[in-house]
Amino acid sequence: MHPHDRDDAPAPAAAPDGTAPDPLRGVLDEVGPRLRRLREERGLTLARLAEETGISKSTLSRLESGQRRPSLELLLPLAGAYRVPLDDLVGAPEVGDPRIRLTPRAHHDGGTYVPLTRSPGPLQAYKLVIADRGSEPDLRTHEGYEWLYVLDGRLRLVIGTHDLVLGPGEAAEFDTRVPHWFSSADGRPVELLSLFGRQGERMHVRAKPRA
Repeated sequence: MHPHDRDDAPAPAAAPDGTAPDPLRGVLDEVGPRLRRLREERGLTLARLAEETGISKSTLSRLESGQRRPSLELLLPLAGAYRVPLDDLVGAPEVGDPRIRLTPRAHHDGGTYVPLTRSPGPLQAYKLVIADRGSEPDLRTHEGYEWLYVLDGRLRLVIGTHDLVLGPGEAAEFDTRVPHWFSSADGRPVELLSLFGRQGERMHVRAKPRA
């Protein structure tokens, strides 16, 4: 049995008068609908999401319907798959210091990513540090449009039938519905910026280079 498929976590007990046992109950009740909305916005099936996260379809279904209590070990891979901060999944209120905290997060495919966008809108920015993912491309597709800019290292980018290597200062943009995959081109970590439009938003470059 996969550790994400365990169902032995006890549900929170209700108080004698039937009220929620603590103030977090209302927050947790909203996690399931929020997860379903994110999945539908990205056009993902439960089967595809299960492949990307390692969480079984039945567990994902129960999580979205509220029959399974959300836990950190379930939410972390989902945040990675949806490429959103964990706070966006649980709807945590913003308190205290309003400055952006650049917190590196582990990605389920290896490497790390740092969310650079504060708002949960359709266009998101990330800094990625990609490790060597091997030489055999694992092509994937999903809704959206992505723009990549290499900061350091050499990036191997496979898009459909194209197999490219990008160096520092080079950029690429592509429709993520086209099968794609990227990794380090030489086994060393590669740093890049990513702008990702969840609903296919494209990056509009207006400035023209000098003749």
